[in-house]
Amino acid sequence: MGRVEGKVALVTGGASGIGASCARILAREGASVVITDVQDAKGQALAAEIGGAAVYLHHDVTSEDAWIEIIAEVERRFGRLDVLVNNAGIGLGSPSITTMTLADFKRQQAVNVEGVFLGIKHTLPLMRKVGQGGSIINMSSVAGLKGSSLLAAYCATKGAVRLFTKAIALECGEHKDGVRVNSVHPGLIETPIWEGIAGGREPGANAPIDLDAMSAMAVPLGVKGVPEDIANGVLWLASDESRYVTGAELVIDGGISIR
Repeated sequence: MGRVEGKVALVTGGASGIGASCARILAREGASVVITDVQDAKGQALAAEIGGAAVYLHHDVTSEDAWIEIIAEVERRFGRLDVLVNNAGIGLGSPSITTMTLADFKRQQAVNVEGVFLGIKHTLPLMRKVGQGGSIINMSSVAGLKGSSLLAAYCATKGAVRLFTKAIALECGEHKDGVRVNSVHPGLIETPIWEGIAGGREPGANAPIDLDAMSAMAVPLGVKGVPEDIANGVLWLASDESRYVTGAELVIDGGISIR
C-alpha cells in the first residue's frame, strides 16, 4: 500500500473499463484521483464508491476549452498534478477501409489522438510549474504495434499514440523537467470498447464478440485479460518504482504481440 501516496492523478475515460480500474488502484495506493469522462452517472458512482480520495468531472477530451477548465480545476483543488493517464478512447471497426465513413475516421482520431495531444499540452505546464516531475501514461494498444484488417483506422490512432509518446519523452528529457512519458499496450482485455468494434463487422455478423474464444486461439497464455491487469501496469508507471523509465512501451497482452 502507499505506492503513490500523496500524488494527484488525472484519469481520462475513467468511468468504466480500464480507466475505472486505474482510478480504483491509484486511489487504493494513496493518490488523490480526478476521474473524467462523458459517462456522468458511472463516473459519479465510481467517485462515490472510492470515497474522499476521488472526484469526478465531466470532460470531453476532444475539446481544448474543456481541457483548460479541467486543469484549472485540478490546480484549484490540489495545487498540483503528478500523474496523467490519457486513457479515454474509442474503437470503431470496419470490414473494409473503403466502407468506413470519414466522419467515423475523424471521430476516432479526435478522441484517441487529439485527446492525448490536448492532455499533454495542458497538463505539462502544471507539472513543470510544481517542479517535482511527473508521469504521463498514454493508453495505446497492441493494435499500435501490429496491424489488424478489421481495425485499420484504430491501428492508425494507436500507432500515432505510440510514437507521439516517444517524441514527448524526448522533449521532456531536453527540458530536464523530470516528467516521464510512457505508453501502455493492452491486448485482448474485457472492456466496453469491444461493443464499438463489434459494430464494424460484416453485415450479419451480429453475435457478440467471444473474447474467451478469441483469446484461446490467439493469445499464447490462452486467456483474455481484465482491466486490473492493465491498471497494475499503470500503477507501476505512476509510482517512483519506474523513476528511470521513459519513452518505453509497456505491453500487457498475454503474448499476442509476439505471435
